[in-house]
Amino acid sequence: MTDNKIKNVTSKVLSNIWAKLEQVSFDFTFNNGKTERLTHEVYGKADGVAVLLYNPSTKKVVLSKQFRIPMYVAGVKNGFSIEVVGGSIDKNESPETSVIRETKEEIGYNISEIEKVTTVFLSPGLMREQVHLYVAKYTNEDKVESGGGLAEESEEITVLETSFDEALKMIENKEIIDARTIMLLYHLKVKNLLE
Repeated sequence: MTDNKIKNVTSKVLSNIWAKLEQVSFDFTFNNGKTERLTHEVYGKADGVAVLLYNPSTKKVVLSKQFRIPMYVAGVKNGFSIEVVGGSIDKNESPETSVIRETKEEIGYNISEIEKVTTVFLSPGLMREQVHLYVAKYTNEDKVESGGGLAEESEEITVLETSFDEALKMIENKEIIDARTIMLLYHLKVKNLLE
């Protein structure tokens, strides 16, 4: 926390079913010297990872499609999201190890060389989760399993291999609305990684 602007922080757990929802209260001193007691809710569990696989030879990328209950509740796309591979970092696991594990579980590819893009907060006004973003090259020979997620995690994931140009069109026509996916696809474009 910064420069004594925040004092007397208290936290109360409201829910801890899938992730922790906390009510956090604190005294915040504004630049004009006035101090107010504020209360916010903070939600999250472990930090996460996301990775976009790309093939420089074929100019293709690998995405996934899966059901997301928050999208369903919001009435968007019947809850189905087209997105990059992603997941939570397990306890005592590095982000890099998590990316490699999640890629094999979700889409069936064995990757070893990954490139860190950045670490972001996707919704810093509510979520405490930081997401580590990566890209990784792949070849057809790297496909070792069918993917589809883990049954014990109640995952049902469809693997989508598509051209990079088609993926960019999917952003334009709102088929892809996941922020991590948009950031990573535009990273490939800005860095000319598929030129």
